[in-house]
Amino acid sequence: MLQGKLLQLQQSLRTLPGIGDKTAQRLALHIVSQPKDKAKKIADCINEAVEAYLFCDTCNMLSESNPCSICSDSGRDQSKLCIVEHTRDIYSIETTKEYKGLYFVLGHLLSPIDNVGPKEIRFDKLENYILKNNFEEIIFAISPSTEGETTIHFIAEHFKEKLVKLTRLSTGIPYGSDMEYTGTVTLMNAMKRRFPV
Repeated sequence: MLQGKLLQLQQSLRTLPGIGDKTAQRLALHIVSQPKDKAKKIADCINEAVEAYLFCDTCNMLSESNPCSICSDSGRDQSKLCIVEHTRDIYSIETTKEYKGLYFVLGHLLSPIDNVGPKEIRFDKLENYILKNNFEEIIFAISPSTEGETTIHFIAEHFKEKLVKLTRLSTGIPYGSDMEYTGTVTLMNAMKRRFPV
């Protein structure tokens, strides 16, 4: 059983996604057993990344620039908007090279049980963004789950009268899975075979 600062480090690492108690303990022990300069370099990289990254004022993507490189790229398809939950979902979609439009990052999915409502998914900002632009298609690239379905339904209900095409990724993505763990080919095919909401 770890104690003191080592236990604090383990508990901090445990908050990372996909890291359980055993892995957090192993990582904590590995970090402190390294030469101090190596461990401090990891800490410096974390500090520098935390200080350098911010949320894009337009799309909420984590980026080193504001606006982000996608929002400031005039070569992207301005007629399409892809709504995702996290910045990491954008990276997953971009690896497919199938989508060239714009994005909006919700940050969360609606979940009344967890007190996540429209404010937490930045709905006001999304609504203003959509109303200011002439998007021809809004694509929901949200992990299929109860929260995902609730979020898609909520947003779609608000924009179904706007004469904009509302689509979602095809069901090649298993229900309950996370976009982050979806393979590139599966994600590429899901993007190609999206269907109306």
